[in-house]
Amino acid sequence: MMTNLFSVFDPTSSLLSLPLNWLSTFLGIMFLPTLYWIMPSRWSLLWSLVTKTLHNEFKMLLGASHTGTTLTFVSLFSLIVFNNFLGLLPYVFTSTSHLTMTLALALPLWLAFMMFGWINHTQHMFAHLVPQGTPGALMPFMVLIETISNIIRPGTLAVRLAANMIAGHLLLTLLGSTGPSLSTTLVSMLIIGQILLLILEAAVAVIQSYVFAVLSTLYASEVT
Repeated sequence: MMTNLFSVFDPTSSLLSLPLNWLSTFLGIMFLPTLYWIMPSRWSLLWSLVTKTLHNEFKMLLGASHTGTTLTFVSLFSLIVFNNFLGLLPYVFTSTSHLTMTLALALPLWLAFMMFGWINHTQHMFAHLVPQGTPGALMPFMVLIETISNIIRPGTLAVRLAANMIAGHLLLTLLGSTGPSLSTTLVSMLIIGQILLLILEAAVAVIQSYVFAVLSTLYASEVT
């Protein structure tokens, strides 16, 4: 019996004091060997097409002088989308639904962007605090607003990903827990609804991974 709706997201389940739930983050590595077959499968061809498309888009956002940087953001997208999809499997811990995971991805990236920008492009970073055409009287307020919006960026990235992943999982858990008390007809309708929600969650898993990677790329492009 479920005593707490959020117990499905409890990361403290352990064996011999080891937090084994977090090992689900590395399950995505199991899918990688198929990329190295002599004859590529349809899955590997599809994934190659996705990564090439992302590489071209990130290269366009970053500029031609930072083409190698796109590998970082393609890898970031791959990590998040693997973990999002693995979280849809039964009894697999969803690591991306926790701020521990999402902040660990967003905060170091943001700190690296800020350090690089302020050390190498100091004047550009100061100029970015005041949008062009701002009246002189509003400049102090604009600096304050731009500074706050810049500081909260890693938090918004982390919360957006975690909240979107946990919301769908909570809805699936909540609806699924009502199954034993329903009639046969309502259970059939519930199963259809759960399947539709699962399809929606699969779409959200891809979209949120893409949004996280694209916003990180945009933040990186602003400091150069």
